Amino acid sequence: MSTILVGTTKGLFTVDESGAIAGPAFPGEAVYAVLARGRTRLASTAHGHFGAVIRRSDDGGASWSTPESAPVRFPDGSGVSLEQIWQLETGRGDDRDTLYCGVAPAALFVSRDGGATFELNRGLFDHPQRPKWQPGGGGLALHTISPHPTDPKRMIVAISTGGVYATEDGGASWEPRNRGVRAEFLPDKQPEFGQCVHKVVRHPSRPERLFLQNHWGLYRSDDEARSWQDVARGVPSDFGFCMAIHPRDPDTVFIVPLHSDGFRCTPEGRLRVYRTRDAGESWEPLERGLPQEHAWETVLRDAMGTDSSTGIYFGTRSGKLYGSRDGGDRWERLADGLPPITCVRAASIEA
Repeated sequence: MSTILVGTTKGLFTVDESGAIAGPAFPGEAVYAVLARGRTRLASTAHGHFGAVIRRSDDGGASWSTPESAPVRFPDGSGVSLEQIWQLETGRGDDRDTLYCGVAPAALFVSRDGGATFELNRGLFDHPQRPKWQPGGGGLALHTISPHPTDPKRMIVAISTGGVYATEDGGASWEPRNRGVRAEFLPDKQPEFGQCVHKVVRHPSRPERLFLQNHWGLYRSDDEARSWQDVARGVPSDFGFCMAIHPRDPDTVFIVPLHSDGFRCTPEGRLRVYRTRDAGESWEPLERGLPQEHAWETVLRDAMGTDSSTGIYFGTRSGKLYGSRDGGDRWERLADGLPPITCVRAASIEA
């Protein structure tokens, strides 16, 4: 049995398989990232006065701890201070006890003690290209963390606006991997770095293959981000934020295209999820159960997620939550009237 964790600008809600809604936890606080592992839950919350912190629950969300001090902080003398916590992720394989945190201004933090303390990754923070990164519409955010499923020394991160960076030595050094990804807003459309990446996903059974949703552009890499090829074929727009990969099929990916960067709503006022089942060679619209008139919706980069079976879920900035139990063929509205949805994650409620 699973439950859907829904982060919003006003707290964390949960929706179970019967459609019952609980919450909010942290009322009035924005929840930008949620992580679930067994009965352990982690959530990044942001309060206009108290700032960004990480909350923890070890009982499936029944109760939450409030840290006495913020464990994620930039060192004294770094010249920057924490603005937002955008992403939480665990390691893979032998590294599963490690917790990673992506923040704004763009940086990666690492915890080896379950989130009690965090250390700034200096390899990325001290990268010579970092002073040239520029903030996107949501700030200068490290929003995507993709550990390799078997090699703890390898990881991909994505930064808006900096691009994709990779390490193969456990974070000691990082290299930009953006060859083939364009930056429409720069004079040089194919820079080494500086792309506004919105989301990167990969499948554990085929880790060398990644998919990328850019600020204009859909891409696939078959060589662990060393090069990218455009796969925007048959979509109404290659602009969008969210992207999710099927938990069992590395060739199946889901997106929700938006009209443009100037009009960030669904094209034609039709809420459609697009699915590829051939690794981006073609895309098909999934409409059954979704509104196709006057549905001027926006789905943010972390507001789409999958479960371990065939379920896929997404939420909108208008507070609607949709789900499909059959890989996107049919959809149903699971919740309405929530605050603007920022992130969606499916999790087992069993210990």
